[in-house]
Amino acid sequence: MPKEDFDCIVIGAGPAGSAAAYILAKNNLKVCLVEKGDFPGSKNLMGGVLYSRPTCDIIPDFYKEAPLERPIVEKQIWMMKSSSTLKFAFRDKDFSREPYNSFSVLRAKFDKWFADKVDEAGVYVIPKTTVTDLVKEGSAFVGIKTDRPDGDLRAKVIVLAEGGNPLLALKTGLCAPLDPKKVALSVKQILFLPEEKINERFNVGKEEGISIEMLGDITEGMVGTGFLYTNKNTISLGMGAIIADFVKQKIKPYELIERLKEHPSISPLIKDGVVREYAAHMIPEGGYNGIGQLYDDGILLVGDTLGLVNAIHGEGSNLAMISGKLAAETIVEAASKNDFSKSGLASYRQKLFDSLVVKDLHKYKDALAYFEGNQPTTDLYLDWLTSSAKEMLTVNGQTKKEKQKKIIKNLYKKRSRRKVIKDAFNLWRVFK
Repeated sequence: MPKEDFDCIVIGAGPAGSAAAYILAKNNLKVCLVEKGDFPGSKNLMGGVLYSRPTCDIIPDFYKEAPLERPIVEKQIWMMKSSSTLKFAFRDKDFSREPYNSFSVLRAKFDKWFADKVDEAGVYVIPKTTVTDLVKEGSAFVGIKTDRPDGDLRAKVIVLAEGGNPLLALKTGLCAPLDPKKVALSVKQILFLPEEKINERFNVGKEEGISIEMLGDITEGMVGTGFLYTNKNTISLGMGAIIADFVKQKIKPYELIERLKEHPSISPLIKDGVVREYAAHMIPEGGYNGIGQLYDDGILLVGDTLGLVNAIHGEGSNLAMISGKLAAETIVEAASKNDFSKSGLASYRQKLFDSLVVKDLHKYKDALAYFEGNQPTTDLYLDWLTSSAKEMLTVNGQTKKEKQKKIIKNLYKKRSRRKVIKDAFNLWRVFK
């Protein structure tokens, strides 16, 4: 372990922490990045989607060398019942051209690559090290304690990027205890399939991929979604739901994903797929209303530690990177004045709230509460949409006008006209 003091210690080598460390090093600050895994990314086995723009803002043209899987050229949303699926899709060839929109990634590979870039920039990267506590002098955070002998370090400022299970932030009082109603548990499997089978089954080319978000019966009445991403020669398949609902429904996460794999719309896509990895991950979904304390004397919080997750659009890593970038820019400004006090770091709040991160979270600030309080109604409409599609597509001697009348009549049997209008208004208020 190094003995010298640092300008900044970053705790956690995920997208937010690595983004902050990289920018700080590029601005000639002495930085240490501490990661508890054997190497950055070793504890993050899951696949997901990485958006290009925030990453390009940190490392231009990163996609020319980063270990990415496939450019996402098509986004699908599935509304699922036990034996049927209503699908919506958007595909654009521009998404397969530079500078691209997004990629499927395996975070174990990408996080390690990002940390290697951080190391090349001059950051002292320390893996296999757990930060056990933060050191304070007066009101200011000035260092860390670790599980290594003589492993304590000092710095002028600390960036806390420990992810969705913020033990240090909780310990120091910088954020409130996790609320099971505002935290999702995501379970994912990585299934191996030959590249040619993926291309054939998902109707994509060699350098093309799709992402699928799934709603409906698959969540067993819980607030949550399923998801599937195509990689080069694997598929990332998973489910996520609010922890409180898992407890209430007495459903084990692995049971949920195994049922998903048996669905008639999923099973043909993953046939003969071999499970390579299985992982579970907590995701803070408090959104705008769950944002914790942003900073204090000598410390800033970033990424999932702040709860910066847009559950409606499935965005997390891009928001984490943006927050890490803004935190680093704040520290660079503070370093120029040698003022790492709370007032010296105060511009971080303005930067973050002026960014798309908080603006998007604010737009959907009431979404989680809405779905928590209206899950049976939401399920009713999803069921009505899928059954309506089946009705319109079934040729049985009835005219289309008769079918339309039947569809409307079926809705009003389940929900009065007044309630339908009220539901539409409430939904508009949440997403306006």
